[in-house]
Amino acid sequence: MDNSENTLWYSFLSGDKNAFSVIFKMNYSELYNYGLKFSKCSSLTKDCLQDFFIYLYTHRDSIKEVKSIKGYLFVSFRRSLLKKLKNERRFVGVDIESAYFSNFEFSPEEIAIRQEISAIKSDTLTTILNNLSPREREAIYLKYYSELKVSEISSIMNISYQSVLNTIQKAFKKIRNASENEIISNILKKY
Repeated sequence: MDNSENTLWYSFLSGDKNAFSVIFKMNYSELYNYGLKFSKCSSLTKDCLQDFFIYLYTHRDSIKEVKSIKGYLFVSFRRSLLKKLKNERRFVGVDIESAYFSNFEFSPEEIAIRQEISAIKSDTLTTILNNLSPREREAIYLKYYSELKVSEISSIMNISYQSVLNTIQKAFKKIRNASENEIISNILKKY
């Protein structure tokens, strides 16, 4: 885990509700889509995901160090969902994982959307990045194109470690909002 992810995780484990909220928002939709691959039921997947995050928050004091937040969440949610599905459907004598993996498929819509988003992203990312403030562009460039650590960026830009994190976070918020708006408008133009 990098330092910002590490800080986020330890803040969550310490009971920081904002850190929990960030983890929830960053991972909810991916976990939900992953869960649908097994359950095929939106309401059951949502219920299980909500129960999973409640369990995660209430039992955070028993959670140990993790190598990757996303990896930990996927493994734990998968286990939780399969357990719930087994209880819901009361399979007897059937290997639950095999039963659900046979249903794990990609839809043509998912593949088309991924391809469309990739094409749009490559065309619009330059524009979006160039619309960031000079400080945000520099921080993004140093972090993701030069692959420098936050502490190194702090020294290079002569700002505090936390300012680097804040600058990158603010830039990503702008990038996310701009790219979502651009993708939606481009898709709507086609229809």
